[in-house]
Amino acid sequence: MATHAKVLLAVALPALVILGGCGGKKVVKEEFRADTPYSQRVKGPGENVCWAVKRAFLTQGYMLERSADSLVMSGYKDTQKDEETNITQRMQATCVDNRDGTSTVFATASREISTLQKVGYSTTTGISVFTLSLPSGSEKRLSVQSRETIQDPKFYQGFYALVQRFANEDIAQGRQPPPPQARQDDVPPAQARRDDDRMPRHSSAPPPQR
Repeated sequence: MATHAKVLLAVALPALVILGGCGGKKVVKEEFRADTPYSQRVKGPGENVCWAVKRAFLTQGYMLERSADSLVMSGYKDTQKDEETNITQRMQATCVDNRDGTSTVFATASREISTLQKVGYSTTTGISVFTLSLPSGSEKRLSVQSRETIQDPKFYQGFYALVQRFANEDIAQGRQPPPPQARQDDVPPAQARRDDDRMPRHSSAPPPQR
């Protein structure tokens, strides 16, 4: 009998280990692949394609965010599925001139879904260590339910097609993108020194006596 019990235990133990492993958390394995929808080669020089990227953002209702890098554009837009659901879509894109008449556009987008949730709050009353928290009401607040990177190739292909269309229109009509607006902290040091040299200087020395 003891031998028979040992045999049953030896057979059942591996099966229990396998079942225990299946019941654990699923591990998401990330891999670097070449076949992703996050980049696309577009016909046109970098200055035209980058301007086309910005126009694609604006024509689709994205609010552009300021960035320290003028070649990196990011924006977001909000939509409401119903009275209690808000969807925020964020997108970031940049472009690189390939020096062969084409440019590569890199784009990544994410979608965040938030819903109104009832949240209660309380009021604390008491003196010193003798305090008591009492429920005093509740209110509805937006709470994030899910957030994920958009992976649908059709979404990105539509964006790249719009960028290509704008770039083709500008190139065909000979339109040049507007020059970037220079900020005060973007002025080169040499230029800043030349501007400073042209400023009138006031001497603090006393006037010569006659």
